[in-house]
Amino acid sequence: MRIILILSTLVAALFSSACSDNIQGPPSTPELTTRGFFKAIYVDRDVNKAKQYVAPSIAELLQHYRIASSVQRHMLNLPMTDVSVEILEVDLDFFRKFSDTTTVVAKLTGQRNGQKWKDDRTLRLEKRRGVWVITEIVPEKMR
Repeated sequence: MRIILILSTLVAALFSSACSDNIQGPPSTPELTTRGFFKAIYVDRDVNKAKQYVAPSIAELLQHYRIASSVQRHMLNLPMTDVSVEILEVDLDFFRKFSDTTTVVAKLTGQRNGQKWKDDRTLRLEKRRGVWVITEIVPEKMR
């Protein structure tokens, strides 16, 4: 009996949160936010476009560096061209609707110094007013 009660509560919560998400604006997922940020920096090379995916503190840094190549070099420590982005891992499970923070690992593949290069970057995201924003670019671990 308890299981039925718990399941019905979860279903009701999912339906109510789905309805409220539609009212607030377009759907946002950690994957779409991460992919949009890296696409803006590496493919479109547009820092202003990247600002929509980040928290205000990171937006200030983006404004400081002004151009995408500086952001690549100084903030991400990964200058590349001809980049494609693949999402490797999202630290969320079935209860995504109930979590407000996560980390996402993205695999960037492209050209660096004229050679094929693959690298992973980890971003920390937070859900604010129904929209996922990047709050931290996790520093690389030294190998």
